[in-house]
Amino acid sequence: MAVREIRLYGNPVLKSVCDPIKDFGQSAGDLVKDLLDTTQVPGRAGVAANQIGVGLRAFSFNCNGELGYLINPENLEVFGEPELVEEGCLSVPGLWHPTLRYPKASLSGYQLDGSYITITGEGLLAQALQHEFDHLNGFVYLDRLSPEERKKAMATLRDSDWFLR
Repeated sequence: MAVREIRLYGNPVLKSVCDPIKDFGQSAGDLVKDLLDTTQVPGRAGVAANQIGVGLRAFSFNCNGELGYLINPENLEVFGEPELVEEGCLSVPGLWHPTLRYPKASLSGYQLDGSYITITGEGLLAQALQHEFDHLNGFVYLDRLSPEERKKAMATLRDSDWFLR
């Protein structure tokens, strides 16, 4: 299919809760293919459907040599003590901030063939599972920052040349 354009912070689709995918037919297959193609661009760990302008519950990930996707993810489980990790987002280009994330995460969802799977990961994969699940629920990582860090992030954001005013 295609590498799709990433929607930037300020676009309303990023703050909207995504709808479940009900039909796993051709359109769902096309969406998954686009998500996988878009995620395979070097330097990308994951892409949620709303980041490419589609308000449906699906995302892809590309972490530690593992490429995959989940449709209608649910039951996020996190393990360990949350820790501050440097995090960025394709929808907020150029900004990296310490964000509280759990070191291990597990998330369940569907594949195009209707099978139900659980993906469990540590480190970058755990961070990506939490990050992309947030996107599908209308959150961006800036929403997870401490008040002081968020204030710094928003000041930088307002000065960026891409921010939608």
